[in-house]
Amino acid sequence: MRISATLTALFLAMATAAWAGAGSGAAVAQSADIEQAAQYQACMDLAETAPEEALEAAETWGDLGGSDPARHCAAVALMRLGHYEAAGEELESLAGSLEASYATLQIPILIQAAQAWLAAGNVDRAYAVQSTALAREPNNIELLVDRAFTAASVGNYQAAITDLDRALSHAPNRADILIYRASAHRYLGQQEAAMADVDMALRLDPQNPEGLLERGNLKRLAGDDAGAREDWLEVTRVAPESPAAAEAQDNLAKLDVKVE
Repeated sequence: MRISATLTALFLAMATAAWAGAGSGAAVAQSADIEQAAQYQACMDLAETAPEEALEAAETWGDLGGSDPARHCAAVALMRLGHYEAAGEELESLAGSLEASYATLQIPILIQAAQAWLAAGNVDRAYAVQSTALAREPNNIELLVDRAFTAASVGNYQAAITDLDRALSHAPNRADILIYRASAHRYLGQQEAAMADVDMALRLDPQNPEGLLERGNLKRLAGDDAGAREDWLEVTRVAPESPAAAEAQDNLAKLDVKVE
């Protein structure tokens, strides 16, 4: 999951902040916090490579007083094991009961909980969690993008555009968000708006593979097969191992079949 590393860094920062500035008489507390931070890092690393072992280690650590970092590691391990509903439940519970020293992690953990629910196929629960988080941080760009994806996953492209509009009002030079909005416009048949977005994105990031793929899609819809082919071939050149390149190859194959 894309925010696991961010959450790890945040938890480590919280552990450091817990003893920073405590004074020269806090050597024992400092040592304990450093040890907890190291244990959390080790647990999260293990969750990436051996989630079953990480889950067992996190549960044992929790029984020994590992508190919120142990619970979070266990939830991430559940995610890696494909137990998405259990992970979603635990992450929501954790976000609602964080210790004061970890309170700043509530929104990132809710983001992760929503991703777990989406992976579980529970779109309504994912959207509800994202909406709860946005009620607390209405201008959180990543939350807005995540909720837009959730809306788009069930065909609610207008809701997706509304969230992406708000995200872009705070980050107008994010090429990736412009490309997401271009796709939503395309699905709604708003080809002119879609092309305006993708052209702007490619001015910001000329070799963005998703942007080139989207522009090719729009050119194909407009009947410009040669232009579509050029963009899709460019995707395979600039990012040959990417998901965008795989989709571009599929599009090229379909185009070639049609031509024959």
